[in-house]
Amino acid sequence: MEKGKKIILFDGVCNLCNSSVQFVIKRDKKDIFRYAALQSEVGQRLVNQRHIDTSKVDSIILIEPGVAYYTKSDAALEIAQDLGGIWKLSAIFTWIPTSIRNSIYDFVAKNRYKWFGKQESCMIPTPELKSKFLG
Repeated sequence: MEKGKKIILFDGVCNLCNSSVQFVIKRDKKDIFRYAALQSEVGQRLVNQRHIDTSKVDSIILIEPGVAYYTKSDAALEIAQDLGGIWKLSAIFTWIPTSIRNSIYDFVAKNRYKWFGKQESCMIPTPELKSKFLG
């Protein structure tokens, strides 16, 4: 793993999650993030090392190696902060209690396949993006 990089673990078969990863890739001007599907060998190893219960968190996890990991709305807000620019304004949502933010997050996560669809297999990155994906 490259030093100073953060890892976004995502549901590799979820259309919403894949679109979100593409959104972050386009705006990650500082090349901060690396990516792995939760279903991948690398993704499974990373969650197991941190004892993360993927039956409770199955859509997005942000890992800052050697520092911390974030889940659900905290992960989304941390990612937005790292994108900089106008995305820094997302910090205003930290004023909302985590339990409320995560209730909304869980509602969307629970319905993501119904609303946005699901792929048969994990996204395969283009050759230009392959270096950003682990495993």
